[in-house]
Amino acid sequence: MSEIFKNHIAKFARVTDEEFSQILTFFDTKKAAKKENLLQQGELCRHHYFVLEGLLRKFFINEKGSEQTTEFAVETWWLTDNYAYENQLPTEFFIQAVEKTTILYITAEKQQQLLKEFPAMERYFRFVYQRAYAAAQKRIQFLFSFSKEEFYFQAVRNHPDFIQRVPQYLIASYLGFTPEYLSEIRRKLIS
Repeated sequence: MSEIFKNHIAKFARVTDEEFSQILTFFDTKKAAKKENLLQQGELCRHHYFVLEGLLRKFFINEKGSEQTTEFAVETWWLTDNYAYENQLPTEFFIQAVEKTTILYITAEKQQQLLKEFPAMERYFRFVYQRAYAAAQKRIQFLFSFSKEEFYFQAVRNHPDFIQRVPQYLIASYLGFTPEYLSEIRRKLIS
């Protein structure tokens, strides 16, 4: 499993095998069961999660009492409530395993120490954050440019494996409509 993380780091930064062994000591590993919450609203956001295997989602409970999914993370993606994590504040979100998931996780304190001891990891996390920010910008563009139906069709075209993997009620939650409405849209796509 650690090979997955090692290969991901290698995409953005150079670390030796010895350095990687030391870098790993900053992280803990956890296996999360399907629907297990790693973080709950109101808790202090202490961890940044790297998905080795499985699928996570981040969501909040909206004013109507419904779950509103804001992000997903599959293998080699990071997930946390960045604002709460960086500022060590209580979160307004939940982070939940959508399926059986194995993660690496790190605390903010350990991450700061890691960056101090291994400057290459500063480069790595810069690229990780840049990509996450770019993805968020693209999502905002899609939200303002496309109808919800068009947004769904874009997702189907650009990420068909992901759409097949994620339960439809969570796709609906991410897009901001009911599972029934998503079923109607999917019927149009099939016809």
